[in-house]
Amino acid sequence: MRVEIDQNLRGPVPDRIAVQVRGEAAFASCFATDELALESLSAAARALAALSGVSGVEIDRRLALKWFDMTLRPSGWTMPSAWDPIAGDYQAADGWVRLHTNAPHHRDAALEVLGCAPDRDSVARAVLCWDKADLEQAVAVAGGCSAAMHTLDQWMAHPQGQAVAREPLVAWETHEHGRAAVADLSDVKVLDLTRVLAGPVATRFLAGFGAQVLRIDPPSWGEPGVEPEVTLGKRCAGLELRDRNDRTTFERLLGQADILIHGYRPGALARLGYDTLDLQRLSPGLIDVSLCAYGWTGPMAGRRGFDSLVQMSSGIAAEGMMRAGAERPVPLPVQALDHATGYLMAAAGLRALSWRNHGRGGASARLSLARTAGLLTGTGARTFSTDTIGAEMDADLSQDVEYTGWGTAYRVKFPLTVAGVGPTWRYPAGPLRRDGTTWE
Repeated sequence: MRVEIDQNLRGPVPDRIAVQVRGEAAFASCFATDELALESLSAAARALAALSGVSGVEIDRRLALKWFDMTLRPSGWTMPSAWDPIAGDYQAADGWVRLHTNAPHHRDAALEVLGCAPDRDSVARAVLCWDKADLEQAVAVAGGCSAAMHTLDQWMAHPQGQAVAREPLVAWETHEHGRAAVADLSDVKVLDLTRVLAGPVATRFLAGFGAQVLRIDPPSWGEPGVEPEVTLGKRCAGLELRDRNDRTTFERLLGQADILIHGYRPGALARLGYDTLDLQRLSPGLIDVSLCAYGWTGPMAGRRGFDSLVQMSSGIAAEGMMRAGAERPVPLPVQALDHATGYLMAAAGLRALSWRNHGRGGASARLSLARTAGLLTGTGARTFSTDTIGAEMDADLSQDVEYTGWGTAYRVKFPLTVAGVGPTWRYPAGPLRRDGTTWE
């Protein structure tokens, strides 16, 4: 698997900076999940090295795979579950469907469609009365999130699967406005409008290597199961982009930002009054890196989605079920689409900075979880490999105490160094909206 992020962004930045991978480890997977992890992290590392004008990229394979999962180890407290009690896979009348109910409004939408009590047994009985495609559509119309399970072949024949297959891994658009060159990431301001999980992974990476990251969330949003994981290194503020005063504040921050990273569905940010032209008017030379779930073209382009749902749609869970001889869907061992896409988003932002540094104006990049899924499944399926990561060892953990907003913790060592230097996060993890709307 070779990750190329610059299919139509040609510039002076070398693509083939050498990456030395040390150690041995593997996920239990029927896809090249290990390779996806290493290649996406390598793409971010190469882009970082190219921007900084250095070489010497090293990755610890075992730690890299561990960073595709939860990395925080609380001391004396417990992290909330990342999953709502009724989220999961259910048998429909003609196959399997997955409900994603972690957000309260998504949970409410699913329960409204099903017309049942909010417990797993009631939901299971209600789902059995539906055809999987009808339920997927009904939940989507109600504003919720679900996915009917397809096989790999069914997804390849599906109109959305065909549309995504025609999209590049990273779709670029260039802009005429440029800016003064930045020497390194410490001079870069990143405005983060992303939610669980790919976008926050991207901005966590950028923050670790020096960028000033300010995450903005609306007043009602929460993701308690992952906030301790993904807020590391960031300031976190709150704004309501439908409020006039908050829009003024947002536009001030936007004008100061070098990179905007967001996970709004296609057209959603434009409906708030911030399409591509507006963004460039408010912040000439802004680098805009955006993410969606199901791709930017095709009949499901506007569909809400998450990693686990895209695995169901794209054939990953069905292939795992078949090769494992299981009675239920078998997804990847980690949310690899999220993490890989996150590192690719970071790589895109860094690549665009190098592009801009060489006087070529601004650039926007679009990525999707579904297209990353296509990168993975395109290498083919195989017999399940054996998990060789093994039990966690003391040597896997940093000895530095992280004083998070919930209590002290330790974190798995980051797997990557560039020119011998690893990340340094200036802020510990903490709750959303804990900071003011300033960069420092």
